[in-house]
Amino acid sequence: MTKLNLYVVRHGQTYFNIYNKLQGWSNSPLTQKGIDGAVTTGKRLADIHFDAAYCSDTTRAMDTAKLILKENRASAIKEPQTAMFFREEFYGYYEGNDMAQAWYLAGAPHGLPTFKDIVTKYSIGKAKDYLKAADPFHQAENNEEYWARVDQGFDLIRHNSDLKDGDNVLLISHGNTLLSLMERYGGGKYDVTVRPANGSLTNLTLTDDDVIVESYNK
Repeated sequence: MTKLNLYVVRHGQTYFNIYNKLQGWSNSPLTQKGIDGAVTTGKRLADIHFDAAYCSDTTRAMDTAKLILKENRASAIKEPQTAMFFREEFYGYYEGNDMAQAWYLAGAPHGLPTFKDIVTKYSIGKAKDYLKAADPFHQAENNEEYWARVDQGFDLIRHNSDLKDGDNVLLISHGNTLLSLMERYGGGKYDVTVRPANGSLTNLTLTDDDVIVESYNK
């Protein structure tokens, strides 16, 4: 069984992060703090030999990946492989909306006016389902649609014929995606009501048929 070491980093801080806006498939630039944070994370990982690097096709993820790889002394990789499979959850009509307002519109009809309320009573998956139901265009991803896409991203890594057992892979990810991963694979050990820090590191082991959480939000 092949095991790959995934170094999963949340992208650097963006302007939408500051403004507390939902940022899924939409995008805003990295702030100076976000740029500096990505460089700091790059220095933390400077001596890790990466055999591959992946991120979504959003500029916040691509810019973060390039800044990290630029600091790396052990790898020749300077550009990540991009794929839409690694994008954040698609929030549909609520892309760019105030986060608290969007989750209120999704959850309040069910007596759950905040994201934390929905997740505490049910799950992040239920929050996705509620948001799609509240979307007047019903284009936001529900839980089933979300995982059907994200799972293809992990399969893309698994099927990389250049990777072998024990190789290290850099993956730039997103806040809600990391929460979703912890809910699905974290065994209830992690608080999934609070987003991980921008630039934080999560270590996963990717096997042929599983994802194992080694550490989160460090």
